Amino acid sequence: MSDSTTIWHNPRCSKSRQTLALLEARGGDLTVRNYMEDAPSVSELKTVLKQLGYTSAHEWLRKNETVYRELGLKAVEDEEAVLKAMSQNPKLIERPVVIHDGKAMIGRPPEQVLELF
Repeated sequence: MSDSTTIWHNPRCSKSRQTLALLEARGGDLTVRNYMEDAPSVSELKTVLKQLGYTSAHEWLRKNETVYRELGLKAVEDEEAVLKAMSQNPKLIERPVVIHDGKAMIGRPPEQVLELF
């Protein structure tokens, strides 16, 4: 098994910065992906959704974002449409996401991600 870890990071988010600092202190092979600039595809989102243990993309949405209301996502039941909106508007993705060894976790609180190791 590799010790490769990926964080979907938003440098403007304090929780994301705190989670990144924890991972850097832990050591190991770390890939930092600024998902705001390098948005995940629908296919990647589907994979990570499963790794998070979520049954619906709605569980992973930042519902306080303006774009959430503008797109009327609360009423959207089509999972594919929600994932497409998340890919096109990555600020909708609850962050930070840490992926390790086939599992994923949201860093809220940041220390929670250490359970992956």
